[in-house]
Amino acid sequence: MDKFRVYTDIRQLYQQGFKVAQIARKLGISRTTVYDYLNREPEEMSIWVAGTKERSKKLDPYENEIFSWLKKHPDLSAAQIQDWLLEKHGNMDVAASTVRNYVSQLRGRYHIPKVLHVRDYEAIPDPPMGQQAQVDFGETKQQTTKGEEKKLYFICLVLSNSRYKTVMWWDRPFTTKDVIQAHETFFEQLDGMPEEIVYDQDRVILVDENAGDLIFTADFQKYREERGFRVYMCKKADPESKGRVENVVGFVKNGFAKHRVFDNIDKWNETCQEWLDRTGNGKIHNTTKKKPDTVFQIEKKHLRPVIPKANILKKDDFSITVTVRKDNTILYDGNRYSVPLGTYQHGESNQVHLLNKGEILTVIDGNGEIIAEHKIDNRKGELIQASNHRRDRSKDIEAYIQSLASRFENPNRATTYLGEIRKCYPRHARDQLQVIAKCTKNSDSQRMEQALIMCVDNRLYSGNDFRDVLNHLHQEESESTDQAMENDVSSPVHKSYENCQPTTRALTDYISILEGGSST
Repeated sequence: MDKFRVYTDIRQLYQQGFKVAQIARKLGISRTTVYDYLNREPEEMSIWVAGTKERSKKLDPYENEIFSWLKKHPDLSAAQIQDWLLEKHGNMDVAASTVRNYVSQLRGRYHIPKVLHVRDYEAIPDPPMGQQAQVDFGETKQQTTKGEEKKLYFICLVLSNSRYKTVMWWDRPFTTKDVIQAHETFFEQLDGMPEEIVYDQDRVILVDENAGDLIFTADFQKYREERGFRVYMCKKADPESKGRVENVVGFVKNGFAKHRVFDNIDKWNETCQEWLDRTGNGKIHNTTKKKPDTVFQIEKKHLRPVIPKANILKKDDFSITVTVRKDNTILYDGNRYSVPLGTYQHGESNQVHLLNKGEILTVIDGNGEIIAEHKIDNRKGELIQASNHRRDRSKDIEAYIQSLASRFENPNRATTYLGEIRKCYPRHARDQLQVIAKCTKNSDSQRMEQALIMCVDNRLYSGNDFRDVLNHLHQEESESTDQAMENDVSSPVHKSYENCQPTTRALTDYISILEGGSST
């Protein structure tokens, strides 16, 4: 943008009576720029504009280098160029926007447009009738009638020729067995099955793919073999090969689920089927210009017949396999649900099966036994824990009390006393008992019993009080022993010396000796 031309336009509009805000809107510039330009005289503005044209840029020293990169690699991004500069020249105090603007200017100056690699697409002819169906998976978040948010999951199938669609929903994450159940339902609705089904590389049906060798999950492999349809697995990053069903996923999300309020899954499936009959299959398709349900009546005759097989699916098999965590909980729909203590075993697979029975979540171990049942919580991030799954710490405390009471002469009295301490300190009962255990470790039972009686009589229900009373008794005993030893100053004397009298001298004799005299 020519700055001087903008300056001239601002001056003219201002002289015509336009306000600053109006000028800014009209020219697409900020009001600050308008004020700035209005405060400049024409000569001052001319000098300033000339100075900006001659002003050097931070990246000018690297112009030739950047130009050579762009000439050799026209598709280089400004971010890559900045990274190459940093790699070659070390830390550079230059912003990403500066590099981006500079690269853009160089491209314009040297006519180096950025090369964009655009993938070429071609229309794929519709396969013959009855030959192919496409299956894909989706999920949505819906508001419920209770004002909460609920995540829903769906599987949709579309016949590639007629574009006839069908959808099945769940209010929980689906498993391989759920996918099998959906296929059986779809085949029943279609009154037949196609020769081939196209899938995305989803983990519920595919374990791995190695250069075209597909490794299916065990359940899906068994089902595929029993039903006998071919599987075409899309390559990664190649959604075009299943574009029909991907259009259906978006159609279901935006045409049916968007802004719809969820009540229960049965009603939701029923309403979705009505919507498909009315809209998805009942209206003219934009590409084929035909109604899918009309064409389906013809395509249905080309589908393979489906023979009911009772052994393919059992209702009790609709479960999710999850792993028990170290804290003996399992994750389901954003919440943690408890299982009995000891369910988690170090070094084992620790897998259990979850069975959703409406509002009840059943946990089944590897032997098929029910180990836990919980009411499903629709909130997120909650810990749902059954009371019988918690560690029974009361039994530990009770055993501790019995062990500690056995140290006393009267265990029954001690048990009652320790029980009262437990009542007074329910959260710190173990700490209180440990104080008593420590102070009675090397104490004699007589003093312990005395301390116990004193505490009971004076209602001193505390481990610290018991310790203080016991220490007081020990101190009193020690003081009485010391006093007795002080009072008993006599020593036993042999009877043969009891009547002996010591010889006495006059004091003058000792004085004479000290003065150097002799005694007589």
